Amino acid sequence: MRSTLIAASALTAATLALVGCSADTADKGDAQASGDKAWPESITISLVPSVEGEDLAEALDPLTGYLSENLGIEVNGVVANDYAATVEALGADQAQVIISDAGSLYHAMQQFDADLILRDVRFGATSYASVAYTNNPDKYCDDEPVMGTYAASGIELSFCNGIEEEGAELTGQGAASIDALKKITPDTKVALQAATSPAGYQYPVVAMRDLGMNTDKDFTQVPVEGNNNAVLAVYNGDAEVSFGYWDARTTVTEEAPDVAEKVVAFAYTEMIPNGGVAASKDLPSDLVEQLTKLMDDYADSSDEAASVMFDLVGLSDWTSETAEDEISRYGEILEQFAN
Repeated sequence: MRSTLIAASALTAATLALVGCSADTADKGDAQASGDKAWPESITISLVPSVEGEDLAEALDPLTGYLSENLGIEVNGVVANDYAATVEALGADQAQVIISDAGSLYHAMQQFDADLILRDVRFGATSYASVAYTNNPDKYCDDEPVMGTYAASGIELSFCNGIEEEGAELTGQGAASIDALKKITPDTKVALQAATSPAGYQYPVVAMRDLGMNTDKDFTQVPVEGNNNAVLAVYNGDAEVSFGYWDARTTVTEEAPDVAEKVVAFAYTEMIPNGGVAASKDLPSDLVEQLTKLMDDYADSSDEAASVMFDLVGLSDWTSETAEDEISRYGEILEQFAN
């Protein structure tokens, strides 16, 4: 999925050269002595990498090497089959730290009292909205669609109902113009993704239910797979409305170069949280504090580290501003679809 990682040995050397002098053995000993618990000799991080291939363990080496060097203990990385498996590993003490999605973080916090220590940052944001798209702006827009620039790719996209400022860089901040969803009529075809999709199903359905709509009867559901197909369903006229992450239109510009004209965004849901990092409640608090700072600083420690992070887990950064309330709200929404 991502480009091949630069050789792990070279990256490890480059990273350690930058950070090796940050803490000496005496400092680490003092830190451990002042903690409320003795530090373990090793800890394990469980994650689901974005990188494909057979060398996943090698791909983890730059990050785990960086943490091992600076913490003064062995840090191992283990690859999980899926996000739920990271939570299982934490609960079984097979991993003490997990890098996972928002839903799994919520379950880790609820089931095992894990500490949320970091949130994922993608292109400067820790959360994103689900976007309501339409090919019928006369029906759903109270004003003429305007254009704005999606900064991550420089693509211009169309919006209405004042959810973005004309000519400006897009923000993707919700909730915005949610009441426009009430304009969906019983004869409307609405493309929805799988019920496990936050942006393509869960958050839009909750938004419509909160408006008093019956999502089983008030329109015709058109099932689609993936955010790109949600956009294309509206683009091709297979549905009048669809939902996808902000902004999924950028994924189809090659096959649908005029998507900005044909597919207009008219509403945003409330914000959906990115994933992040959680630590076991059994780890010493001073170890968690140092681990949090090191991981928060990792992407900025070198150009190579930033590349590894993007290739490994598809992120541009981590932040210690966890906005735990967003994770809790996500958990509330997940529970509505638990059955």
